[in-house]
Amino acid sequence: MFTLFHHPFCPHSRFVRLVLGELGVELNLVEERTWERREAFLALNPAGATPVLIAEGQPAIPGAGIIAEYLDETLGAEAADRRLLPQAMAERIEVRRLMAWFNEKFFEEASNPLVTERIYKRFMSEQEGGGPPSADVMRAAKVNVRYHLAYIGWLARTRNYLAGDRITFADLAAAAHLSAIDYLGDVPWSEDDAAKAWYARVKSRPSFRPLLSEWLAGVPASRTYVDLDF
Repeated sequence: MFTLFHHPFCPHSRFVRLVLGELGVELNLVEERTWERREAFLALNPAGATPVLIAEGQPAIPGAGIIAEYLDETLGAEAADRRLLPQAMAERIEVRRLMAWFNEKFFEEASNPLVTERIYKRFMSEQEGGGPPSADVMRAAKVNVRYHLAYIGWLARTRNYLAGDRITFADLAAAAHLSAIDYLGDVPWSEDDAAKAWYARVKSRPSFRPLLSEWLAGVPASRTYVDLDF
């Protein structure tokens, strides 16, 4: 069994949970509030960021991209048609490009600012950076969400899934980040029907069910969050 140090609304943690769900891997979850800077967690990942995967007999595996590559190297071959990184080199490059797009660019420009301002800061002390959410930060992030949603829509109109004919790490990365901000109601689904239809397909997969069942006290989920036919 794997152990994952995560936060329920960390988009990178959500990505890894979706990947493990698609691979049918049993998982033990440990919630980590990274802003608390616990020494035991910093010993696992000096960068102090979630997620961190613990696999028996291996050093701690930090970061969404590294974890995805580790899981493909160790479990990909036996996953057969459920493998999330294709065999062909050109296809692998495209999956990795899009996985980085969402886990880095989308995270920096949209999902991390919104999750930090609207969720994390509620639980952080003033010394840890907590306080009222910044309207300017949220406004800029919401503009960026529209830009990324349009790109997802373009990909969804030209391919069966974002990186090609079947679901890959790219789809799970995009869906993980969208899910975190969809909980908050910050995804303008009405602006792109192709992106909305693609997300509905991914959200309907069994791997998504644990994420959709998690709620944050005091912050109700948006109307679209758990509705598979939104």
